[in-house]
Amino acid sequence: MGTAGLGDVHFHDLRHTGNTLAATGGASTRELMHRMGHSSVRAALICQHLVNGRDHEIAGHVDDQIRRVKGPDADPSGT
Repeated sequence: MGTAGLGDVHFHDLRHTGNTLAATGGASTRELMHRMGHSSVRAALICQHLVNGRDHEIAGHVDDQIRRVKGPDADPSGT
């Protein structure tokens, strides 16, 4: 890939980046497996694990659901 001026970047690096971006966009494990052409979930799970912000997004969604049930003035600590 020297002609593109990318130095030590290999095709696999680009493939990994593309699938990590797909995971960031919400691609499921099955969708990532299909994109990568893998029958094992291992590589797909690695891409999904790299998406750090998802834990915060999921926790926020759960918190929102609890607040809807408890009401808008509920104490977030649960006390």
